[in-house]
Amino acid sequence: MIERIGNCQIVEEVASGGMAVVYRALQDNLGRTVAIKALKSSAAVEEHISTRFEREARSLANLQHENIIHVYDFHRERGSLFIVMEYVQGIDLYDLLDRCGRVPYDVAAVIAMQVARALDYIHYRNIIHRDIKPANIMVSRHGGVKLMDFGIARDENFDDLTEAGTGIGTPAYMSPEQILGDKLDARSDLFSLGICLYQMLTGRKPFVEDEQRSVMHKIRIERHVKARKLNPEIPRELDKIIDKCLQKNPRDRWRSAQAMVMALERFLAKHVEMNYHARLVLFLRNQNIITQLEADEYLNPAVGGASASAMAQPNIQARQVVRRGMVVHASVLGVLALMLGLIHVAPLGNSTPLLAKQAEAGRQGWLRVVAYPWARVTIDGRAAGVTPLEAPLQLTEGRHRVRFEHDWYAPITREVDVAPGDSGAAGEVRVDFEAEGTLQPGRHRPGEELAPDDG
Repeated sequence: MIERIGNCQIVEEVASGGMAVVYRALQDNLGRTVAIKALKSSAAVEEHISTRFEREARSLANLQHENIIHVYDFHRERGSLFIVMEYVQGIDLYDLLDRCGRVPYDVAAVIAMQVARALDYIHYRNIIHRDIKPANIMVSRHGGVKLMDFGIARDENFDDLTEAGTGIGTPAYMSPEQILGDKLDARSDLFSLGICLYQMLTGRKPFVEDEQRSVMHKIRIERHVKARKLNPEIPRELDKIIDKCLQKNPRDRWRSAQAMVMALERFLAKHVEMNYHARLVLFLRNQNIITQLEADEYLNPAVGGASASAMAQPNIQARQVVRRGMVVHASVLGVLALMLGLIHVAPLGNSTPLLAKQAEAGRQGWLRVVAYPWARVTIDGRAAGVTPLEAPLQLTEGRHRVRFEHDWYAPITREVDVAPGDSGAAGEVRVDFEAEGTLQPGRHRPGEELAPDDG
């Protein structure tokens, strides 16, 4: 095994495929753990493969989104190519489904929604992934979802990475037009995501080859069995979202990932009463993929897990939870009640969660942060997480600058004064992007660019 690549000390090999090997490594100068994707020497001599590998690095290097693996560096060394990227502790969706068979419908919707957000981000930048499948979707231990492997992506900002008319991808997850080698647009990725969502909910793919017909034939010609027929627990609204993804004609699918995100967000607003990251952490804990201690670490705003007094409370607790611009009441038993009162701060990059920084001088106050439909929040330049944040943030007394970022709108900044007091007297800062936001070029307000049945 290679011992060093650039300024990175190799720790172990974590995965190997036909063309590449992935290592876990320590980046010496920054003291952080990274993943290194190394193109095998046998593949590196093939010019079209090495070109595609380098363009994967170039495409990813310009993408900064919480649902996409971040690229840090690119190396040519010892006759091979290496991409240094973010290391995510977790499990990919392929292994998760192999272990669980299928997942609860709310968990599936949370995962699909985060992948759709990533697709919306790349599609807006004229990139089509072309290989959406469970093996390329990572669920992290802190409840995040990351889209990986842009090796066959088509970036319209560069030359096409593959020749026209080639049906590159994974057959069981290809769209009909991808199988035929036709020109693809963003809706091809949505078909593939629909297959993943179907598989999460039913434990099987919608198109499976048999003795008479190949999977490619079935994708192009045959109608899928509705997911709800295989799993009656699936709500009709979610079943309709899947059906729209899996239409043979791209014109009949969601017009954009933006439209699919909005549909999933509407669904989740009705069916999930806790922070989405917290819901995934709870699921991973229940499947013994992470330990109770790890779950407590992520779900509790304070370092070291929930307090003994809080964990000892067995009674039903009711708390007003502000999410998506409305107030709902959530009552749950035992540890679930705690989770509604605990915020998981999802750090962006290497930022430190605000609630872990309680040693600052001065009196403390509390601020409730609300954004509709959602936002990445930074306070005084520090990442505070992705809304909905279901507990107030503890801050020092005084003025603070709160910045809200959403993929479709220009950022909004608020200045707020935090008064000292307990969490029951928390102040509030609220943003409604749909009402007051300025759309980025090419974006549309909900319903403006959608066909009547998209809403």
